Amino acid sequence: MNDQVEKILNLITSSSQIIVLRHQHPDPDALGSQLGLAEILRNSFPSKKIKVGGINESSLSWVGSMDNLTDQDFAKSLVIVTDTANTPRIDDERYHLGQGLIKIDHHPDDDPYGTIRYVVPEASSSSEILWDLVSKSHGKLKINSKAARLLYLGIVGDTGRFLYSNATAHTFEVTADLLKHEFNASEIAERLSEITLGQGRLQGYVLEHLTISQSGAAMVIVYRDTLQEYQLNMDQAHTIVSVPGHLSNVKAWVVFVQKRDLTFRVHLRSKGVAINEIAKSHHGGGHALASGADAEDERELSEIYKELERAVESYK
Repeated sequence: MNDQVEKILNLITSSSQIIVLRHQHPDPDALGSQLGLAEILRNSFPSKKIKVGGINESSLSWVGSMDNLTDQDFAKSLVIVTDTANTPRIDDERYHLGQGLIKIDHHPDDDPYGTIRYVVPEASSSSEILWDLVSKSHGKLKINSKAARLLYLGIVGDTGRFLYSNATAHTFEVTADLLKHEFNASEIAERLSEITLGQGRLQGYVLEHLTISQSGAAMVIVYRDTLQEYQLNMDQAHTIVSVPGHLSNVKAWVVFVQKRDLTFRVHLRSKGVAINEIAKSHHGGGHALASGADAEDERELSEIYKELERAVESYK
């Protein structure tokens, strides 16, 4: 057992109440790792109070729901944050009120917050890291079928159904072990693939309005009135993020989605060129090939796209 794992287990063992958080606008790995860890803790320590926090994600409501947390809950609890690279993205600003803070993540550790950090950037997902944590705990942490389903969800989500290069031999070993538990893996694949008619029409809108440079940098802006036209909210717009990447002449792309306050959520993706530095310069961050950021106005959108064009043009 390495030092970090031992420290985490000691802190968990000595805490009677634990709150598990994750990042804002959660994806399958954020929810899978958050709810999966909570289930692992409940299964391993039945006498402890385990709670989860954050805003419920409507498009992933079938995965699970959050608890209503008070300041007093935090004051009594050890707080564990999964799959969240930096503190502004933690989906409850009261994370610092707890009796300790643990960061478990697979993004680059640009914001080294927490009493203890367990960060493995080479892992496919935070869900994969949690399986490793259990395997190194010498039986102190135990995965049941419900936890296995949630960790499997996270791995499938962050590897793009095992299409991305972050799916390693170890990822498949972890997945094979999770599949030994009883849960319906096919249902997860079906759920993740389902879209509404409005989401399908929005995907068509993206292809119709996509700008592609000669170098292969692409961009599209989705305004609030477009979301309203297709009867979609911000959560439901996530299905369009991967759409430009299906085009053979697109090497890297950015999808801008306008928020209620008329600022923009920025989704950066790439097939090779690193784009996380662009995200970091616009109040965001993430992986080399998949990052997120925020932009104030269309002037900043133009800046981001120009930065993306330059990155693609200089990529060898």
